[in-house]
Parts: sequence; C-alpha cells; structure tokens
Amino acid sequence: MAGAGCGSEDMQWCFSQVKGAIDDDVAEADIISTVEFNHSGELLATGDRGGRVVIFQQEVENKSIPEYRSEYNVYSTFQSHEPEFDYLKSLEIEEKINKIRWLPQQNASQFLLSTNDKTIKLWKISERDKRPEGYNLKEEDGRYIDPGTVTSLRVPVFRPMDLMVEASPRRVFSNAHTYHINSISVNSDNATYLSADDLRVNLWNLEVNDRSFNIVDIKPSNMEDLTEIITAAEFHPHQCNTLVYSSSKGNIRLCDMRASALCDQHTKLFEEPEDPSNRSFFSEIISSISDVKFSHSGRYLMTRDYLTVKIWDLSMENRPLETYQVHDYLRSKLCSLYENDCLFDKFECCWNGNDSVVMTGSYNNFFRMFDRDQRRDATLEASREHSLPLQPLKPRRVCTGTGGGGGGGCGKRKKDEISVDSLDFNKKILHTAWHPNDNIIAVATINNLYIFQDKVSEPDSADDLSASDMMCTI
Repeated sequence: MAGAGCGSEDMQWCFSQVKGAIDDDVAEADIISTVEFNHSGELLATGDRGGRVVIFQQEVENKSIPEYRSEYNVYSTFQSHEPEFDYLKSLEIEEKINKIRWLPQQNASQFLLSTNDKTIKLWKISERDKRPEGYNLKEEDGRYIDPGTVTSLRVPVFRPMDLMVEASPRRVFSNAHTYHINSISVNSDNATYLSADDLRVNLWNLEVNDRSFNIVDIKPSNMEDLTEIITAAEFHPHQCNTLVYSSSKGNIRLCDMRASALCDQHTKLFEEPEDPSNRSFFSEIISSISDVKFSHSGRYLMTRDYLTVKIWDLSMENRPLETYQVHDYLRSKLCSLYENDCLFDKFECCWNGNDSVVMTGSYNNFFRMFDRDQRRDATLEASREHSLPLQPLKPRRVCTGTGGGGGGGCGKRKKDEISVDSLDFNKKILHTAWHPNDNIIAVATINNLYIFQDKVSEPDSADDLSASDMMCTI
C-alpha cells in the first residue's frame, strides 16, 4: 500500500482532472449522489440523482511525465434505476442512486451493486471485442434463413470488432424495505451482502433475489416510542460474521451473527458520554452519525457526524480513540444552518490505503484531511479556478473574525484565508473516495467530479519545502 498521507513533507496534492459541465444552472438529475473506487482502483463509479451510473477507467500511465499518474476516462454509462410509483402508499420512488458497492473481481467481468431508496440491482460490466460470424440459420444482419435453403454446414468463427462495454442487470433485489435504503455492504465471504434502511438491516444472498433475512429490527411495537433510527451499516472487512450499524443518537452497535440469527442484542456499543455543559437544542441533530467505515485492517471504526470525524478502536467502547474537528467554526451558525436544512446534510468519510489518513467533505467545496500519525490536518478546495494539470493545491483557512472557534480570528486576513461569513453553503462535498492503493482521491461537488493526486518530488528550494511542509499544518 502506498503511504498516503498529507503529513509527508515531500508530498503535495495536485489537480488531475475534473468531470462534468460548467453550467451554472445544474439540472437536479445531474447532481452526483455517490462515488466509489473498485477494489483495484482501476475503475471509479459515480451515481447521480437521475439514476445513472458512470464508470471511469484508469488509462495507461503517461511515461513522459513520471510523477503524473494516468487519467480516468469514461468507460461505461448506463441507466441503473428509473422513477417508480408505489400505488399502495401513493408514493413516488426516486431514481436517485444512494450507494454503489463493487464486488471483488472473480473473472474478466466486473460486478457492482447499486441502490435507490427501495430497489437494489446487481450489474455485470463486461467487454466484447469479438463477434461471431458464419451462422447457419441466420444472416449477418440477424434475419433468419429458411432451413430448407441451407445446403451446407458452416462452423461459426469469432472476428475482431471495436471494443464494446456492456452493462447488463443480473439480479433485482426488491420489496424488502419499507423505509429508504441508506446503506449496502458486501460481505467478505463474497456471497452475501446487507442492506439497511431507517429501522431494519437485511441480509441477502447474491444468488437469491426473492427473499432476504432480517437481521436487525429496531422498530418498536408503537411507533410513538421510536427514539432513534439506523443511519449507516457496514460489514467487517475480514470477519464475515461481524457488522456495525450507527444511529441518529450518535452511537455505534457492533453485532455478531454467530450469537443470534436476529442481531437486536448487540455485542458492543460504542458511545461517547455527552458533556452536559454543551447540551443544546441542536445536540441530538449534530450528534447523528451520517457515515461509518471500518479501516482496511479491521481494527478501527471511523464515524462522521455533523461537526467531527471520530476514530474508534474496536477494543475500547467508552470513548473514541481520536476526534477531529471538521468545521468547528460553524458552531455559532447552527441556528441558520438548521433553518436552511444544511444541518441535515449527510457527509461521508473515507480512509487512505494504509489507514493513516482520513478524508471528509465540508462546505464551500472544501474537503478536509487528517493525518493520524503526524497529527496534522489540511483544508483543501475543489475549484475550477485551480484546475491546471499538476497544479498544487494551496491549503485554505477559515477564520471566524472574532478569534478562536477552531479557525482563528480574521484580523488582517491572509491570501488563502476566507471568513466563515463568506462560505457558500450550497457548494458542499458530501461524497469522497480514496484509491485503495495509490494517493488518488475523488470528490464530488454538485455535478462535478474532481480527481486529485499526489506529486512526489524532491524540493528544489527551501521555499518549496516550507510550502509543502505547511500543507497540513492547522
């Protein structure tokens, strides 16, 4: 695994590519709703609110520029989901893709799961560069021949053709969720996967699409007694019997499927006691966990709530091992964020290849990186204004104007500083992904997909070193 981290003094993040139109008036259907690398990192998939899946493939590296990694170009585009209507509930079901999860590659084809609010689909992505010719009962254009006119038998042969990528639905998993699906996760046994909605987690076999097993059910007998909902769920990367799910109350439950067929009784509960002095009207909203991810090693859990990223050790339930403030300067603006519904934004988070750095999004097209080893962080921006190939990203800084607040006081504002009052809350990075092996990251901003990479080179001067060293300093 590459030692991915913003704390490396000889590394800078550089712009690589941006995908998507520049139009100011963005169609709702074009807004990206999920981003996911496959297990090798060769493919990168995005889903949007229009129900489309776009897959990008990593091209051969540019040999003339050794520090420049290859680009991702469109490999396949297909319509995964269509809008539906539930006549029993008089409810429209959006086509928006909530999640995409790749299956480990077993043969020449690739497989992925995609889901909207109600229906999960298994897709096969395959290549075809040869076509059969020489049918006995069929013309080359597909028309059938009268068998009575066939006087000799031919052996069909394969002829080369232009490469064609086909996406075909293999299975449709439906009618198992009453509420909106928020998570899907493929098990390490590569035979089963889970899907979670607000109140239930179901276990599916990839070969069986007409039934699933309910393994977690937190629905009370009287819905008036409901105090929390499930917000995310994931399988352990190596232990096929272990899974976690997070809740709107800010806790994480670890379940062992060997203990019981129904995992209502959790094995471990990860919860940080709340400081009564910090209790406010917004406490429960901002403590709701929007994403939970196991580390690649399986030893740690990462959770994202509205203001923080927390790292939990599976051996320590009473408090997180590490807590990182994502945008603490927004504490003074929770009231206005509540009024414009930003307080309910669901930010995702991701690990780098060796679990040493974590990344998550923020507002104003900012995204944050936290180096766990060197205890440094960086605020970087996805912007077309800084979109020249190999152009290093300059660290940004948010100041509060009154001092403190996690961003520092403005006073005399520096070039790369921005006031918290100037942040654009319509520009937000909710979806991020990190290449499993290399320092390549993908972040989604509305309808654009930005790809960044590291530029590893020896500093030419003391100025270069100081700028790189500053990269991840608060």
